[in-house]
Amino acid sequence: MSVNADQRPPLPPFTRETAILKVRLAEDAWNSRDPARVALAYTVDSRWRNRAEFINGRDAIVAFLTRKWARELDYRLIKELWAFEGNRIAVRFAYEWHDDSGNWFRSCGNENWLFDENGLMAVRHASINDVPITAAERKYHWPQGRRPDDHLGLSDLGL
Repeated sequence: MSVNADQRPPLPPFTRETAILKVRLAEDAWNSRDPARVALAYTVDSRWRNRAEFINGRDAIVAFLTRKWARELDYRLIKELWAFEGNRIAVRFAYEWHDDSGNWFRSCGNENWLFDENGLMAVRHASINDVPITAAERKYHWPQGRRPDDHLGLSDLGL
């Protein structure tokens, strides 16, 4: 199967295996903390709801993520497949980060994703809650970047 430059496999309709892979690829991209890299997984006119903020298009995604990761330091994320059907995927996630005063948080939430035929995300709805934690309560200790394959997932961590 050939892939054109505008495609982001795996493509819908998703199977359980391809949905799990799509979720992990998204997690890996977000853990890179590279806004331009992350934005390439979305359609040029992608629409987001992130908490109470509405974001439209790749340029706005890059701007949003740049602001986010300037504020949410030492960000580490785990995503887990919740459900899928056709070109839709639902995930739950949790990420840990601290602010510039050293206060730690675990942000937990759910996302609903809608993909176009090229595997690009056209719509993302995210609902997120921040829970203050102590440094001792952190569960994510891998080096910055991709979560190691042998690191526990959300369910295994009891999150």
